[in-house]
Amino acid sequence: MKILITGGAGYIGSHTIIEILQNTDWEVVSIDDYSNSTPGTFDRIKEITGKTIKNYPFDLKDLSATEVVFEENPDTVGIIHFAAHKSVGDSVEEPLKYYDNNLNTLANVLKCQKKYKVPNFIFSSSCSVYGNVAILPVTEDSPQEKAESPYAYTKQIGEVMVEDFIKISKSLKAISLRYFNPVGAHVSGLNGELSNIKPNNLFPFITQTAIGKIESLTVYGDDYPTRDGSCIRDYIHVSDIAEAHVLALKKLIQNNDNLNYDVINLGSGNGVSVFEIISAFEKENGLKLNYTVGPRREGDVESIYSNSNKAKELLGWEPKCTVKEMVTSAWKWEQKIFEK
Repeated sequence: MKILITGGAGYIGSHTIIEILQNTDWEVVSIDDYSNSTPGTFDRIKEITGKTIKNYPFDLKDLSATEVVFEENPDTVGIIHFAAHKSVGDSVEEPLKYYDNNLNTLANVLKCQKKYKVPNFIFSSSCSVYGNVAILPVTEDSPQEKAESPYAYTKQIGEVMVEDFIKISKSLKAISLRYFNPVGAHVSGLNGELSNIKPNNLFPFITQTAIGKIESLTVYGDDYPTRDGSCIRDYIHVSDIAEAHVLALKKLIQNNDNLNYDVINLGSGNGVSVFEIISAFEKENGLKLNYTVGPRREGDVESIYSNSNKAKELLGWEPKCTVKEMVTSAWKWEQKIFEK
């Protein structure tokens, strides 16, 4: 079976390709224009798996170019749609860029799914759709509060787009996976998060500070009403996230319970604070980080972590990696980048 991955050179996309190649007999085709990634990702995938991936360096906002991929791969049975801008801070500064890219690319992929009769679709969503929730842990039925950033709003709208589209498409199926905070790198240390823009997430800030690329890490706020004043997140290893995508796609392909559309949280179920992650990184890697405390960052949610029972029940998925494996694999990857 052939699977199309959009954003295949990206952080989660590349790890999902590795998961597919190492644990299934599926063939993978990718679309990635390298706007926030590099062609070298596919070299790393080949180094890990021994397999070469065909990538189309197209901008998904170009519908005619996107259609070429579907025309050349008529035997595609599933799409995993990762491709999107994902920086919370950047989306606050450039909202139109996010609305234009994230929503138009999704619309074009769905148009192609319908036109070329690709039955199965996985949408890369986010826990940011919940906003600042009052009751934790978050379940799939938790009410969605106001989005804290344009990025988060594109994920809220994106889910609605997918659900409305699937409702009227009797032969098509989809799952939206709301993942919490993907971190870490492949166990080999050969593949991890590599962005063309300034890092926005905590882990790249930590590892780049440790390696000396960044002089000092800034903790955005220590006055939140949490146990140590810093934001609390549900961190999940990227390889665990990748496995969940494979299981979700298998669920749709098997279609044993006539599933049409669903949403599923992907999280560990544990909230960990920024200061706790810093402490774990220092302890497990034998390093001391230079960091300062700054003001709160616009768009940040105070505290969020998941109830992931649904993922266990529907997909048979539970995260395997611990915080220790998250911080050690991230550091191993940063050292690998530094060698180059």
